[in-house]
Amino acid sequence: MSNPRPGTAGSTRTCPHCKTRILESAAVCPACKHYLRIDSAASPLAQPLPSPLKVEGIIRQPADAGSSEYSVVVVVTNERGEEVSRHVVGVGALHPNESRTFSLAVEMYAPTGAKARRH
Repeated sequence: MSNPRPGTAGSTRTCPHCKTRILESAAVCPACKHYLRIDSAASPLAQPLPSPLKVEGIIRQPADAGSSEYSVVVVVTNERGEEVSRHVVGVGALHPNESRTFSLAVEMYAPTGAKARRH
């Protein structure tokens, strides 16, 4: 996946706090939740849009089962079914009578001041 030019929709930068790759227009890092911009007049910010996808599920390990391991993998594909990115976002184990809740949300923004262009 090619990175768009700075100042265009979809361009990215690195969060100075957690080093996650984030949108250039972000005022708050979606990973660590730290504020990135103090003066909103200095540069235009992205406007949040309604979330097009929210999924939550719970996995429970039965009391009579042994321990199980898990990997949480997020895969993004484009309209042609080609894999754009794949990330392991968490790993762990479930022991008898334990449970984990997993939540996924796609957050969308309308960048202001950025040229919307197709890549």
